[in-house]
Formats: sequence, structure tokens, C-alpha cells
Amino acid sequence: MPDDIGHIEPTPLAEALSERYLAYALSTIMSRSLPDVRDGLKPVHRRLIYAMHLLRLDPASGFKKCARVVGDVIGKFHPHGDVAVYEALVRLAQDFAARYPLVEGQGNFGNIDGDNPAAMRYTEARLTEVAQALLSGIDEDAVDFRPTYDGEEHEPLVLPGAFPNLLANGAAGIAVGMATSIPPHNAGEVCAAAIHLIRHPDASVADLLAHMPGPDFPTGGTLVEDPAAMLAAYETGRGGFRVRAKWEVEPGKYGAWRIVVTEIPYQVQKSRLIEQIAALMEEKKLPLLGDIRDESSEDIRLVLEPKTRGVEPEVLMETVFRATALESRFPLNMNVLDASRTPRVMGLTEVLRAWLDHREEVLVRRSRHREAAIARRMEVLDGYLIVYLNLDEVIRIIREEDQPKPPLMARFGLTDSQAEAILNMRLRSLRRLEEMELRKEHKALAKEAKEIAALLADPELRRERIAGELEATRARFGGGALGARRTALGAAPAAIEIGTEAFVEREPLTVILSEKGWIRALKGAVTDPAELRFKEGDKLKLLLPCQTTDRIVLFATNGRAYTLKPAELPRGRGDGQPVRVLAELTNEDEVVALFVPEDGARYLVASSAGRGFLVPAGELLAEKRTGKQVLNLRPGEEAALCLPAAGDHLAVIGTNRKLLVFPLDQVPEMARGAGVILLRAKDGGLADARVFRLAEGLSWRSGERVRVETDLRPWLGERGQAGKLPPNGFPKTGRFGPPA
Repeated sequence: MPDDIGHIEPTPLAEALSERYLAYALSTIMSRSLPDVRDGLKPVHRRLIYAMHLLRLDPASGFKKCARVVGDVIGKFHPHGDVAVYEALVRLAQDFAARYPLVEGQGNFGNIDGDNPAAMRYTEARLTEVAQALLSGIDEDAVDFRPTYDGEEHEPLVLPGAFPNLLANGAAGIAVGMATSIPPHNAGEVCAAAIHLIRHPDASVADLLAHMPGPDFPTGGTLVEDPAAMLAAYETGRGGFRVRAKWEVEPGKYGAWRIVVTEIPYQVQKSRLIEQIAALMEEKKLPLLGDIRDESSEDIRLVLEPKTRGVEPEVLMETVFRATALESRFPLNMNVLDASRTPRVMGLTEVLRAWLDHREEVLVRRSRHREAAIARRMEVLDGYLIVYLNLDEVIRIIREEDQPKPPLMARFGLTDSQAEAILNMRLRSLRRLEEMELRKEHKALAKEAKEIAALLADPELRRERIAGELEATRARFGGGALGARRTALGAAPAAIEIGTEAFVEREPLTVILSEKGWIRALKGAVTDPAELRFKEGDKLKLLLPCQTTDRIVLFATNGRAYTLKPAELPRGRGDGQPVRVLAELTNEDEVVALFVPEDGARYLVASSAGRGFLVPAGELLAEKRTGKQVLNLRPGEEAALCLPAAGDHLAVIGTNRKLLVFPLDQVPEMARGAGVILLRAKDGGLADARVFRLAEGLSWRSGERVRVETDLRPWLGERGQAGKLPPNGFPKTGRFGPPA
């Protein structure tokens, strides 16, 4: 027995985990998720196409069961599950998923509604002409091969790639710590851009985009991305593209009209899209839309009925685009494996140049392979010609010698290959006509060998040959039903202002927030807050009258401001909804203020440490659920208040019951920041503040009474001072209470 059986090697857990996770990550990046820049394929797709090539499933042959293809792939090349391999095969055959399908399917391969394909035992497949172009030259030593996982077969490291598959069909994948997302493009346009790059090696990305203006999705739609943003995306390899559904207005009787959607964005399932729109209509989030119907057959036809004729079609569609997947953003992240199998993000120029470099390498290798084949054939032809010149002597040697090969080689100076070819000749090949054909073939091969030698010696000739191949690819795949551009190029949409009145009927509401963070809205005004009902142990915290068309600002202890829409708050007499569902708050965050911001107003925000500043009302609005960071906090601090800054002086009182009054113009106005020191308190921090007019005096509530102090000279000072004890009768709570 070997000595190492049963031996245990102590290894730190962190080191073992790191080593194994790194191996897994590299395997995922290089062998599963990222495409190769040269042929645009991941290993599973490359193995599928090569396995079908070995099965002779070319476009002119018959179909074979997909189960046979999948079986060959997992048995010879791809040691993974058959379900994953079949899903990859199906996607290559779906004309709504692949811009240029690499597989031609027969049977049920799914549809744009998201229905699953039939089982692999029912469907059949063969390669398309596009896949055949990717394989062109694979039997001519165009690429390297490696042993398969069991060592019994060989598979190509990369396909010759005469078709610009990476950009034409795009790619998407998620690896470990990185991802890729490349939209499909028009193959004819990609070839045109590549030809331009061959003829003008220093061409800019803008020059290339003149030939390849943007993605071309298989499902059509309209590209509405800003040209400057597209240029930046293609230069860096990162960005995104906005795609909208294609629609038109269809007139009806008596001035009625409806909108018909004929193309939807890429990778949007039609059935889920309709469900999304129907759900939004149910939630009254699409108030301008009256109905939606799916009248699709082979072609997409979604009918949108407006609720009233008075609305403009553009306004209706703008509301739908903003709320639904009829407008989608497709990300661009050209993270690929380069020729050295290193993952990196490339710009458009790098991607095209890498593909052209690969095409040149394939051309050189095929040319050398052909050159070697010509040399072998010419060697044999030279031997044949010797036979015709010395026919009688050759026949005599063959008839008289038991082993004629050595005498033939010695007599005429033949090589082993020539002698073997002569001995294998048929008698009918000794005709005079055959001699003439051989001389003609010899001359043609000599001419071809000379051309190949010139091609291998001249890079300029190679570039011209590649440009000619690209012109042929462009003519082959750039026209007709397959090659015509499907995605229209539209201008970036102009901003259409849609007032809230178009969505929501204006009516009064009262927003109710409980101490435990439950929020709801009641129609009209609440006359008696004591009649409100809450969960056991909960009570009223804030009561805010507003209108359904208002925007409410919620300011929390984390220093963030959130925007709520009263019309979207839960209605009725129930408990409502946790405010943490509407605004992204943690369990430690509490609501500091809830108010309707006034146009042009300013608000004072301050932390518990006594730092604060003035912020314009517009800077407190944030439509995102995550809100907007307004007050930057230090460890151990939290936001203490957010109140209207209508006045000329500010009164602040600390938790040490020291009061300070100073002019409001000493407080800076900012959109975001940590603020300045309002009150310097050695023990504790800020308890409360009030903005007021000095001429009217400082007021506070003492029980049910409102007291006003007009002589504030003892407490007047500069911002950041310590302050003095408040006037007699100031509340023991240390707070001013609600304004009178």
C-alpha cells in the first residue's frame, strides 16, 4: 500500500476554504459564465455546436432528436446535467432570444410568453448557416484542440468564428465577483464597423458607431438612449441602453382611439408584462389606462384602451413607460475572456480588434494547412509525372521485383510517399488524358502555393483578405428577413410633464402615524383624534392633514428624508401598514418629522449633538424608497429635529436646560452635510429648537397655556455659545412644545 493512504495533513480552515473557493471561482469564470471574445461562445454552447457538427447536422441535412444531441454533449464533452444542456440548446434556437439563431429547431421550443419547450425527446434540431460560418475551417487546423474531460475525445478551445457572434448575438452571465451583459447587434453593421477598423486602424469609437449605431434586438422595439451616453458606454465597455416598445395609435369610431403595441423590449415575457400592467391597474397606479387586451397570434399585438378620450396618447404611453416593462434598460458590461483566457472589460474597439486578430490567426493557420496539403499533393504529382516519362521501366520493375518499392525509389530518386502513390495507381490512370490533367493540376497548385506564400509574408494582403471575407459575411447575413435591422433608432424622449392631477383626484386626507410606526390615511379631516383606534399598546404619534396630490416628507433619525404619496397610503379604519415597508428604515430608526413641504420654504435639520443647517424644501424630496441622505451623522448621533425655518432668529435649548438665541442668518444653507455647531453643551446635546421672529417674541407651551417672552436680551448671543438657563416657567421637559 502507498505510504500516504490514511495520512492527514493539518491545514488551517481559512486557507483550505480560500484555496477551494478560488478554484471554484476560476472554474465558474473561465468554464461557465463568461464568453470568449473570439467566437462569443461559452463552453456549453461551443460544445453543443461542435457535437452537432460531428453528428453532421449541417443546414442541408435532416434533423435529429435533441435527446441525441444532448446525450452526445454530456457523454463526450460536457459533464453536467442534461437539463442545463438542453436549456442552452433551446435558447440557441429561439428566434426571440437569439438575434441570429445557431440552431434550427423543429417542434415546440417555447415562446415569448415564457411557456416551456417540449421535452428533448419530442424536439429535433440541426445547425443553421450562422453556426456553419462559426465552424468554417475547423477541420483545417484553424484552432487548437484539447482533450475532453475523460481524455477519450478532443474538443476545440475556440471556434474559427467567421461570424461576429459576440456582438451579433450578445451574451449574459453571472460568474463569481463579475458578470457580463452584451446586447445583440446587427451582423451586417458589425461587419461594416470591422471593415472600417481594418481600413482605418486608428478609428475612434464614434467612427465605428457611424457604421454600427447601436444594439439590434431580436424582438425589435425602439432604442431611445442618448447618443452621448451610448458613445461613453461603447468606449468604456460599461453602460446601458433604454428600449421602448413600438406602438401606434389606431383610430376607432366617433373619435375614439386605442394604442396598439406591436413590439416589446428584449427579454420581456409578454404574459408577465400583461400581468404587471393589470396589477398596476388594479392598484390604481395607471389611472389613465382603461383596459389592456392581448390580441397576439404569431405577431405581437397588445391593445391599450384609454380611460377617457381627452388624454393625449403620448401622455398615456409616458405613464405606462414609467411604470411598466414596456420601457426597459438593457445593461452593457462587455466583460469577456480575451485570447489569453483572461477576463476583462473591453470597449468596442478592443472587442472588434480581438475578433479581427483571431480571424487573422485563423487565416494564417488555414493557409499553412493548405500550403502543407499542396506540398504533399505536388510531391505525389511529381511522382506520377515520372511514371509517365518512364512508363515501360516502371512496369518492368513492378512485374519483376517481389518488393518493387525500394528499386523504384533507387532508380528514379522517389520519396517513400511518391513510391507508395505510384504503386497504388489504377491502370486507367495511365491514359494520356490523365497525364495532361496532372500537369494542369500541378500548374494550378504551384500558382496557389505561390499566392499562399505571398499571403503569409504580407500582413497587408492578409488584412485585405479578411476584409473580403467580412464583405462576404455581410452580404450573406446582413440582408433579407434575418439581416434587416429590427430595433428602430429613436431620439431620446423629451421630458413630458405629467401633473399629479392626471393620476389622482384631488381630495383631502388625514395621515395618521402611530408610535410603533404604523401609517394610514383617512378621507377628510379627523375631528376627534381620541376616536382613532390602534393596535394594543400603540397610540397616536402624528396627525397630518393633506391632499391626495401632495408629497409628504418623512425625516428619520438616520438623517435621511423619504417622500411618501398620500394617495398610495392604505385607507380605511384598519391598522394601516408599517412605515418601514414604504420607506427603507431599520428597526432602530424612528420618525422625527412628517410634513408637507412648502414650495420655496427652508427647514432646519439638526442632530442630537447640536449640529445643524438649513435645507431647501426641494432638497428633501426623494422618490426612491431608500430616501436621500440629508444630515450626515457621526457614530453615536442621530437626527433630532426637522422643522420649518420661517423667522429671523433661532432658539435652541440643550438637554442641560441651557437656552441660546441667535440670528438665523448665522446658520448656513446646504443641500447635504454634517452642519455647524448650534449650541455648545458640555453635558448632553440638543433637546429642542424653534425658529421665530424676534419682534413677536419666543413662545412655548406650559400645560394648556401659551407663554411668550419678548425680552430675550439675556439669552441673545452668537451661534455655538453655551447659553443660559431659560426663563422662569419654561417647561421641565426642556421642549418648546407644538407651535401656537
